[in-house]
Amino acid sequence: MNNNRKNFFDRLDWTLIFILALFCIVSIAAISSAQMSGQYATNFVPRQLFWYVVAGGIIAAMMYFEPEQYKKMAWYLYGIGIFILAVLVILPDSMALVEPRNGAKSWFHLGFADIQPSEFMKTFYILALARVVSKHNENTSVKTIKTDFILLGKIFLTLLVPLAFIMQQPDLGTSLVFLAITAAMVIVAGVAWRIILPVAIGAAGIGGTLLWMALYKQEFLNATLGVKTYQFARIYSWLDPYSYSSSDGYHLVKSLNAIGSGQIFGKGYKGHEVYVPENHTDFIFSIIGEEWGFIGASAVIVLFFFLIYHLTKLTLQMKDPFCTYVCAGIIAMITFHVLENIGMTTQVLPITGIPLPFISYGGSSMMGNAFALGLVFSMKFHHHTYMFGRDD
Repeated sequence: MNNNRKNFFDRLDWTLIFILALFCIVSIAAISSAQMSGQYATNFVPRQLFWYVVAGGIIAAMMYFEPEQYKKMAWYLYGIGIFILAVLVILPDSMALVEPRNGAKSWFHLGFADIQPSEFMKTFYILALARVVSKHNENTSVKTIKTDFILLGKIFLTLLVPLAFIMQQPDLGTSLVFLAITAAMVIVAGVAWRIILPVAIGAAGIGGTLLWMALYKQEFLNATLGVKTYQFARIYSWLDPYSYSSSDGYHLVKSLNAIGSGQIFGKGYKGHEVYVPENHTDFIFSIIGEEWGFIGASAVIVLFFFLIYHLTKLTLQMKDPFCTYVCAGIIAMITFHVLENIGMTTQVLPITGIPLPFISYGGSSMMGNAFALGLVFSMKFHHHTYMFGRDD
């Protein structure tokens, strides 16, 4: 019994547990300080603690199942996620259950909590995509350009359905996360670089052309693609926020002022003075930058670096291709979230409304990320038996 108990604790990923504990401390401290702005009457600190407890429960429950079981469940979970997204889109906007928020119908309003299905769909999509890629590679004895294009076609079809529903909400930020996951999966799947490079260059060219047209050929985009004039404001307010400081650039200007005023060492805990809307959710990094300064903000970035480094190290240890692909998708998801959130608060990237993982307040985000890391914990926990069990 003692040996089994020791074996159980030895198989836990204590490094990842420690990293998550540090994130919890940072999150609670930042949200507690954000409360001082008086934007909301609700105290979000106990709620965030509750979501961390729920996340811990999700991770513990997911460790019960082995990676092979998740591989078998992949398409079922993917189908459930698609069904929920479809229900969200189909139900009329007039229903209180799905009433749009900030122009996007992305949430189920359940009274006790607001649930965003796309947060869970990210991990369901990673599982499905990992199964597609692993199954394709298992059945492909000789890789050719033809087999690579077939794999890309399978990946595209797997992406198409959830992306269509998410764009219908519309939710640009989450759509970009799905594209980032897909790009990472294509790379680790072993698709030939002579296919990837032309596609990447073409995508960059299209993106650059659309940005140039948004700045100088608005009439053409409006006539050909139906892009509305107000939709260009997000790009203008990103490139020149101070010219739009009273409208679309308001959030960004406030965020830049807050982070810049923190200077090197910050103003101290609960010492922020700049009012930043949504500073407990999407703009939590502005609180960190103002109160903890360059040093504190850099420490948070380094913490994310250690998380991604640790996940990468675990990925390289995986012997099963399915596990490798799942971990790669999770790394891509978290990395994109971090880059986009910090980038949008510092004007490096446009604002898309993506939360900072494990720090921003939010039940759906916390549970979605817990589900993703639960897969990692499961793969780590069952790694020894999974490696040697098949040879019996």
